[in-house]
Amino acid sequence: MTALPEETLRILIADDSNTDRMVLEAIIRKQGHEPILACDGLEAVAAFETEAPDIILLDALMPNMDGFETARYIKSNSDDRFIPIIFLTSLSEADSLAQCLEAGGDDFLTKPYNHVILKAKINAFRRMLMMHVTLQHQRDQIAANNLRLIQEQEIAKRTFDKVAHEGCLQVSNIQYRLSPMAVFNGDVLLAAPRPNGNLSVLLGDFTGHGLAAAIGAMPMSQTFYSMVAKGFCVRDVVIEINRKLKEILPVGIFCCATVVEIDFRCQLAEFWSGGMPDTFIRYNKSGEYHTLKACHVPLGILSADRFSAETTTVQLAKDDRIYLWTDGIPEATNADGDMFGYDRLHRIFSEREEKDNLFQHIMSTVDEFVGDTAPDDDLSAAEICLVSYETFAKNQPKFQRYETFQPLDCRVDYRIEPDSLRHFDPLPFLQRHVHEIPALRSRSGDLLAILSELYSNALEHGVLGLDSVLKSSATGFAKYYEQRQTRLKTLSEGYILISIACRGNAAEGYFTVSITDSGDGFDTEKLIRRLDDTNSHPYSGRGIALVNSLADELRFNAKGNQVTASLRWPMKTDCRNG
Repeated sequence: MTALPEETLRILIADDSNTDRMVLEAIIRKQGHEPILACDGLEAVAAFETEAPDIILLDALMPNMDGFETARYIKSNSDDRFIPIIFLTSLSEADSLAQCLEAGGDDFLTKPYNHVILKAKINAFRRMLMMHVTLQHQRDQIAANNLRLIQEQEIAKRTFDKVAHEGCLQVSNIQYRLSPMAVFNGDVLLAAPRPNGNLSVLLGDFTGHGLAAAIGAMPMSQTFYSMVAKGFCVRDVVIEINRKLKEILPVGIFCCATVVEIDFRCQLAEFWSGGMPDTFIRYNKSGEYHTLKACHVPLGILSADRFSAETTTVQLAKDDRIYLWTDGIPEATNADGDMFGYDRLHRIFSEREEKDNLFQHIMSTVDEFVGDTAPDDDLSAAEICLVSYETFAKNQPKFQRYETFQPLDCRVDYRIEPDSLRHFDPLPFLQRHVHEIPALRSRSGDLLAILSELYSNALEHGVLGLDSVLKSSATGFAKYYEQRQTRLKTLSEGYILISIACRGNAAEGYFTVSITDSGDGFDTEKLIRRLDDTNSHPYSGRGIALVNSLADELRFNAKGNQVTASLRWPMKTDCRNG
């Protein structure tokens, strides 16, 4: 950083006239400054390089190197220093005076020299020198602060990435793009498998940009991964994230988000969306597409008693694709200020015939539209393809095994009454119990799928009395879930009793889950006959068939309101009854 000029300035006087040099030297000394003398341009350049003058008085017409060439050299070699050049000239024509300024001069002084005017000019340039040094100091401070901020953001980003990317974003059925405006931005994409083999994905967009916009990303990511790993459903996950963000975020900071859970076995997608752009679903077989609008307030705004966690469930088929994006995509602007907009998105989905590279086509179209224009917002998007459960499961991490194993001999009975049936999901509680049984970890996905299906059947068919035949069509499927929500809200009686038991040791044993509901039961013999024939109703009857294929043993009581499933270790395939 250049030091502030002292009261005494070093002033270079470059003039080929001995008389003029002597006059200026006397005036400069009388004003309390230190003169440095040069008789031509070459000496002036040498003095500039060795003496570091604060101000230069430069004659325009000199031998060897004239003042114009000297000024150009000095200005081009001053780096970030400000060295005022005052031309000494007897020229009076406007063109000649303009030539002095164009060569790099900052002012000029005409002969004969007036000491009062010279003193005023020196004082004026002293103030300019002080201002320049102050600006340089402030510039250096800003640069240092900016460097420190970038370093802090890099550290924060590396820490965040370890948390945010611990999921399964790299699986083959997910394509995504995060295009931040800053090192650490407010867009968050999270993905993780549930213990039952489903996939949970969250795309979030915090208000603002940079580090300030991402202060909620860390707790949101930790909550998401922790709850998904424990088996909590979409509803419970968004309720807890909303509660946590509401507590920690300052007013004005919130998170627009879409959360989706993919059930690969049943080919279902469950959505919650608040404040986000439309979600697009592309159906592979027909080539048609469907949009889902966000119907909730963003996360972190409403208190728990006002927050809605209701979800929308959509039936899908193999190779159907879900497209999520932040508002940076539809609101991307080009050089003319035009927005990309939903019309262009709808046109792409309507006209695009090739389906495998649709995501790349959308992203490249947005890039071409924006061109070299700096984006106004982060551009983030994701595509999720519905693959078979077997294909998805190949990429999932294995559960860590304990090195030691204790003998198992336990039983838990869990009764759920109407108020809990309306507001509480018991599966995470049961799944945590299952995680503590090391011998079952190799089959934990099967076991948790069994728990989920049996509990859903007990609740929906036993307690709520819903008819699965409704799901024989896409329209009936939507009606089925509407009735489910309505009956849950008005539920006043009924119960579900869950009994789990485990017996065995490291070598062999079995796990049994028995679920009893308060319903009227059903014709179990008819159900068993249908287990091998679900084609007649492609949207119904698959839950028990799935359980039958996963369990080593499946039994019903005579009434049909109790079902018991067992798994053994080591796995004995010959004991299955399906």
